[in-house]
Amino acid sequence: MARVKGAMMTRKRRNKVMKMAKGYWGSRSKHFRVANEAVMKALSNAYTGRRLKKRDFRSLWITRISAACKMNGLNYSTFIHGLKTAGIDINRKMLADLAVTDAAAFTKLAECAKNA
Repeated sequence: MARVKGAMMTRKRRNKVMKMAKGYWGSRSKHFRVANEAVMKALSNAYTGRRLKKRDFRSLWITRISAACKMNGLNYSTFIHGLKTAGIDINRKMLADLAVTDAAAFTKLAECAKNA
């Protein structure tokens, strides 16, 4: 049986890594071994970053809602609790958007939360 050498697949795999490492500094973009380490680290950081992004945005929304609540004489926790008891089911992303773009609508929500 003939011996199979992995030349084509090895070259393909290495080219893929080198393509991903394009633009990296120095030997990170020139030498396969160093580039492979850099790419693996970058992919790992990208995976982590996608999860961190969700946390960061949620905290940003909460900060914006909290600031708008303070302007309406409420704090964040009583506002959210008031909305829950009033049966208003709206997520923090939409609340933050209302707080920034439509202050009048947010004030109405704040009044509903105060009454509830």
